[in-house]
Amino acid sequence: MNRRQLLLIGSRLLQVVPVVILATVAIFGLLQLVPGDPAAVIAGEYATAERIADIRRMLGLDRPVWEQYVVWLGHAVQGDLSASLITGQPVLDEVLRRLPNTLLITVLALVLAVLIGVPLGILAATRVDRPTDRIVTTIASLGVAVPNFWLGMILVGFFALGLGWFPTTGAASLTQDPLRALSHAALPALALATGGIAEITRQLRSALIEVLSSQYVRTLHAKGLSNARILWQHGLKNVSLTLLTVVGLVFNRALGATVAIEAVFAIPGTGSLVVASATNKDFPVVQGVVFVLVLIVIGLNLMIDLLYSLLDPRVNRR
Repeated sequence: MNRRQLLLIGSRLLQVVPVVILATVAIFGLLQLVPGDPAAVIAGEYATAERIADIRRMLGLDRPVWEQYVVWLGHAVQGDLSASLITGQPVLDEVLRRLPNTLLITVLALVLAVLIGVPLGILAATRVDRPTDRIVTTIASLGVAVPNFWLGMILVGFFALGLGWFPTTGAASLTQDPLRALSHAALPALALATGGIAEITRQLRSALIEVLSSQYVRTLHAKGLSNARILWQHGLKNVSLTLLTVVGLVFNRALGATVAIEAVFAIPGTGSLVVASATNKDFPVVQGVVFVLVLIVIGLNLMIDLLYSLLDPRVNRR
């Protein structure tokens, strides 16, 4: 790793601080707009006003919002994401327990999106304005338009309930039973991957068409290079940065879309944890999940920046 790459890492890490602060401030502020009082939820339906006030004071909810945020952030940077208001369990432990289920379906969805989207994009770009191109672009348009949670319900009804090929709901540990874990994750990942497949197909097709119609490629044709060699050695190389960018965006979107997919498939992941915690006004859990997911997204973006510098050394000079 050269000096420029180290400087790139350093500059990106410095950008982490404002991004994390802005993200956590935004979610902290939005949570304050959610109707209801966590102290009233904890106290129960028939609690007195004095009891609710005592709980608010005990939890620090009687402090100004800015002070609550500063206290939470100070603990968060030390690895302490507070405790659940409902269960009393450490938030970080609960997040880490559920995070593998979410990451499994997200990563599997990304793998499916790349394995299917890249060949489709290449197929469409090399057959522009032909029936194959029209079929692929139509499929890609449908992939963007179809809601993944609706597709998830269709997949459950056909492959799980109808044919019995896959489990209908739940999740399994990848480390303890990999095959069972993958069978549970297959349908959710497929439903989650459809938008990514469509996005990769469309973006790769557009980028490849632009490259393959350039003067540079026409010169290669004039030199006698075959279409296959031009595609694999020159075309895909020139669109690698575009493809890498799209893959990163697909992962980020898929990570956010797990909220709906986990609800459909009853997966105990971070998405379902956020929904349940927001319903119960368990704000520390919601804030902790968002904080961890923001760090994951930032880490992925840093990896993509490093890959940029490896694929195109000119990035280091910027």
